[in-house]
Amino acid sequence: MATNRYCDGLMRRDFLKAGALGGLGLTLGGYLRRVAAGEVREAKGKSAIFVHLGGGPTHLDTFDMKPDAPTEYRGEFNPIKTNVPGVAFCEHMPKLAECADKFAIVRGVSHTLAAHELGTKYMITGNRPIPSLEYPGFGPVVSKEMPAAPDLPAFVAIPDTPQSAGFLGISYAAFSVGRTPQVGKPFSVRGISLSGGLTIDDVEKRHELKSDLDTLFSAVETRPDLLSGLDRFSEQAYDILRSKRARDAFDVGKESPEVIEQFGDHPFGQSCLLACRLIEAGVRFATVTFGGWDTHAQNFERLKGGRLQQLDDGLSTLFRTLDARGLLESTSVFVTGEFGRTPKVNPRAGRDHWARAMFVLLAGGGMKGGQVVGASDDKGQEPAGRAFAPDDVAATFYQSLGIDFHKEYHTNTGRPVMIVRNGTVIPELFG
Repeated sequence: MATNRYCDGLMRRDFLKAGALGGLGLTLGGYLRRVAAGEVREAKGKSAIFVHLGGGPTHLDTFDMKPDAPTEYRGEFNPIKTNVPGVAFCEHMPKLAECADKFAIVRGVSHTLAAHELGTKYMITGNRPIPSLEYPGFGPVVSKEMPAAPDLPAFVAIPDTPQSAGFLGISYAAFSVGRTPQVGKPFSVRGISLSGGLTIDDVEKRHELKSDLDTLFSAVETRPDLLSGLDRFSEQAYDILRSKRARDAFDVGKESPEVIEQFGDHPFGQSCLLACRLIEAGVRFATVTFGGWDTHAQNFERLKGGRLQQLDDGLSTLFRTLDARGLLESTSVFVTGEFGRTPKVNPRAGRDHWARAMFVLLAGGGMKGGQVVGASDDKGQEPAGRAFAPDDVAATFYQSLGIDFHKEYHTNTGRPVMIVRNGTVIPELFG
């Protein structure tokens, strides 16, 4: 997958019909009463897929269109109906429109960090970044709270990820595959696929040699957190190399040609297929990075020329495949960028950074699909009514996985830190 350099709709009259949060929406008090009465579905997520749309996708030209706004706001694209009454998407995402019942859209997500690095850190941790502490991303937390089998990595990044293990230490860092699958070509992952004539017997001998060296140098003192992390990586790499299950999970070529074709002949679609296979095999957390959304110029040309079609292919087939394999309910899916883009189109036919209004997609893990929660105003400039912070979305995501987001961890200096410092579960998603 190519790297990308950064610089640095629902009709208003259908608002309540589509289930959006407004003055008559479900309140937190009402949600808690329903929890006490046993009317709210329990968290069902056993694994998760996080799709990072790097660069900041425009909300107005995807899932939060404003067809009644002035021309300089609504842009060039038209809305189309979805299979959820009253909900419309961009015309260039017809496949997602056909399966809109499988996921929820949260509109009116808002923050103030309209810079790529800071916005990304906020959205991938659920904690507003501060200079004195590196918060762990979702993947490291999930892999800590929900360990995978010894012969599988708990957290896999396709091809890589900005999610850091932060103060949790290197032992919870991602297993980054470093590349993306391509249709018709064997997909090998360094550390998983054996090459150059290397056999499992060779690996066994090298492992025995390493054990002898470890004994020889066991008296060497160093940072305990780093040493334990490296030891864990070494042991896990050994287990994975010997695991047929792990090698099979990474081999997308084992899928039928029909399934491979449905995901699309492009890196994002094939990465979504790999994520499905990893979750099916028992990996706890897979993240797919799909960049190229930093559209300061030629926004409409760039989106309709590739990005929206690829998103439509990959994401719609991801939802359908998880559902067909009985995995959607047990897999929490979170799709987001770091911010939205300016409601008003600039002179270069582009949209600039805009953190005051954006969307996220959530699915699975007991979360209710086929609905829109929250809203932005008539020009997509800011939330209409209640605003959702990244902290709230993170709390909701963790809730879907049965992880107590109020739980305290401790840094290596003994400082207590909650998983999510400030955040409230979005109740409509579990209603």
